[in-house]
Amino acid sequence: MLSNDLASAEVVDALLLTPKARVIAPIRVWRRGADDFLLLTEPELGETVRSTLLRARFAAKCEIEPEEHSSAIVFGSAEGIPNADYGEPAVEVLDSPVEPTMPDDELEVMRIRAGTPRFGREIDDRVLPAEAGLVERAVSFTKGCFPGQEPIARLRYRGHANRGLRLLAWDSEELPAYDEPVAYEGKDVGRVTSAARDGDRIVALAYVRVEVPADAELEVGSAKARPLD
Repeated sequence: MLSNDLASAEVVDALLLTPKARVIAPIRVWRRGADDFLLLTEPELGETVRSTLLRARFAAKCEIEPEEHSSAIVFGSAEGIPNADYGEPAVEVLDSPVEPTMPDDELEVMRIRAGTPRFGREIDDRVLPAEAGLVERAVSFTKGCFPGQEPIARLRYRGHANRGLRLLAWDSEELPAYDEPVAYEGKDVGRVTSAARDGDRIVALAYVRVEVPADAELEVGSAKARPLD
């Protein structure tokens, strides 16, 4: 049912997809034992994942039960579930009494600068995995069939995504709205999905059409947005 090969590592990123390769949920799979897998996803998607897997279950030798955990990101060297979402070495620690030392808005800046898509922002039912840069980290082309495999493989081998995520920055006092249009030479070429204040500037992730040059200066409202590596 999932897009990645769960036998390839103890912790694997994967996607639960529709037959048309739209993302139902991004999932991080932790193999806790030979027959024990914990599927970590966003809190609002837990029941969606459970019910989707239950509907697909046959020969009922698989138990699918909800678990609720608190989660903390710990940077540096620590025991936990590897997490590469923030561009620095980190682990996710479950049900730990650690106290937060970093505000949420600073963590959001790190996620944006790392180019990591988030469900409800960069990931929704309008987006294909290749557009969000999810294929490299969450899809196996050798594991066998899964829902959405055919359109993902067809796009990889016979075509290309029409748009992709870009990291942009500009000077402004006001954060752009979700889905704020992005323009190039007077034409709409994309939309902003996430934005945060990073010091004196705004950093943002935006979907931009692939034919727009990578070094192009783009327009977000009245601001001139420049690309960041």
